[in-house]
Amino acid sequence: MTTVLGAIADDFTGATDLAGLLARSGVRVSLRMGVPEGPPADPAPFEVIALKIRTAPVDDAVAEARAALDWLRRAGAERFFWKYCSTFDSTPEGNIGPVAEALMRDLGAEQTIYCPAFPENGRSIFMGTLFVGEQPLGESPMKDHPLTPMRDSNLMRLLAPQVTQPVGLANRLTVARGAKALTARLAELRAEGVAHVVVDAVANEDLQTIAEACRDMPLMTGGSAVAMPLPGLWQADGLLSQAGAVSPPKVGPGAVILSGSCSAMTNAQVAAYRETGAPAFRLDPQDLDERSVTPAIDWLSGLSAEAAPLIYATADPASVRATQENLGAARAGEIVEEALAACALAARDMGRRRFVVAGGESSGAVTQALGVTRLDVGREIAPGVPWCFAESGGTRIALTLKSGNFGAESFFTDALDMLDR
Repeated sequence: MTTVLGAIADDFTGATDLAGLLARSGVRVSLRMGVPEGPPADPAPFEVIALKIRTAPVDDAVAEARAALDWLRRAGAERFFWKYCSTFDSTPEGNIGPVAEALMRDLGAEQTIYCPAFPENGRSIFMGTLFVGEQPLGESPMKDHPLTPMRDSNLMRLLAPQVTQPVGLANRLTVARGAKALTARLAELRAEGVAHVVVDAVANEDLQTIAEACRDMPLMTGGSAVAMPLPGLWQADGLLSQAGAVSPPKVGPGAVILSGSCSAMTNAQVAAYRETGAPAFRLDPQDLDERSVTPAIDWLSGLSAEAAPLIYATADPASVRATQENLGAARAGEIVEEALAACALAARDMGRRRFVVAGGESSGAVTQALGVTRLDVGREIAPGVPWCFAESGGTRIALTLKSGNFGAESFFTDALDMLDR
């Protein structure tokens, strides 16, 4: 089957977020972890390639994204989506803008849009300013992100240092007038030489308008939600046939929750799960640096198969800063990722088959450790967070990869309950 949409995501949780929203359509979605080594085999109508490049050096990020684009083109895709976080996580150097420009050059695209809005999860854009709930991005908990602290809320100011061509805005007043008005605004900006257009969106109706106006663009960029209306539009255009939802396969029992995210929501989720009385083990980066992850694995091995333990490095911003000052930001992150990956591998080898992972970098480390290369996307636990199914070590596993700020406080319990149902 020919691929209709080829998507590239800058981290693993972002990829599952996008895949889950596309899967709402009932159309088959294939999620591949990293650029596949071989030629396209059994391509799905929607192919999503998850990369781990959000905080990679710019040149490395661009090279990986271009390799993913090449594979997706060989799979038959003619429309493409560059997916990044709904809080626009990046530094002034990139990687959102540099990757977008590289993909545009390869595709011969004169213009693309930027729309990280996700109203269902409280992300909206008004007059170019990104809000998290009722707070501007730069005043939200994202200002204390350990790798990509977001201290500005204006997407045009954030994007401009990352790109070489002009940045413009299609504001909410234009979007509210409908797809034709937005199409005209994009054409007006293109005539002025504006290649990068931030588009406002405050509600799902705005996302529908944006998708209608931009569905034939060679490249769209944004958070996952702006891609959500595309399947229905392409079905109406005759490019895509309706298909039944994928039935989840049976997976064995035994669960483990691995949390590396230090977002405000994940901190609340960890606290809520600990209050259930479930076994919990806190990973301290300083201890890991001195003694390795062996105590955590020994602890895990002593638990009953029926327990659903939590292993977490989630901490408050002050603790994160103290650790980074002591170990260095990069080393502190690497230690935690390596530890969670080792715990995941040990859990699988102990017979656990259900994995809940919180945090983009953590999710990348865990899936790579488990040797997962392709996921079939199932039902959402929360908006943008589906259960997925894969092969690991010769056995079938269930895996959900949660972006730090997504899900309710009860997310960990909700995820496990859904699989049981």
